[in-house]
Amino acid sequence: MADCKANIAVFVSGGGTNLQALIDAEKAGIISSGSIKLVVSNIRSAYALERAANAGIRAEHVSKKLLGQEGFEAKVTELLEEEKIDLIVLAGFLCILSSDFTKRYENRIINIHPSLIPSFCGEGFYGLTVHEKALEYGVKVTGATVHFVNEIPDGGKIIAQKAVYIEEGDTPEILQKRVMEQAEWIILPQAAETVCRSIIEKRQES
Repeated sequence: MADCKANIAVFVSGGGTNLQALIDAEKAGIISSGSIKLVVSNIRSAYALERAANAGIRAEHVSKKLLGQEGFEAKVTELLEEEKIDLIVLAGFLCILSSDFTKRYENRIINIHPSLIPSFCGEGFYGLTVHEKALEYGVKVTGATVHFVNEIPDGGKIIAQKAVYIEEGDTPEILQKRVMEQAEWIILPQAAETVCRSIIEKRQES
């Protein structure tokens, strides 16, 4: 039954490889307690929007540049309410959300970060920068983390982590790809399923 599933929105800013991992996981039944209903991007040219459209998912561009923080969040909230969204997944979404927004969706927003938090995280740590810093520091193990989102960048409670070994000759680009393949694309769908299942259980209890 459709109402036995949590409705998922995915926020993206780029190519959408993590979005694709979520779409594939839903098709494969790894995500069985949730269904992706909406993809929102702050970048009109983001390939992620095309991935969503190809999968038959509603894809919307909302410009933070044009609307400002308040207008952007108001429009996004409108879209979330239209689709009755239960869970928001930030998958390479490069906008900071206000504390008002994160409080409104407390324990309903999760994010994937390409390191083992609390290492190489917080403001300014995104994309290749995270992997550059890990290599500069000389750590032997990195990985990815899925966490709840609150008003502190990368500061919410950790849901899942997976370690990835750094290898001789790694560049930031090579490491980024390995962290995606060996960690991000695995733990993000698993964490989405865990949180969706919890949402459904709470709904059935009330």
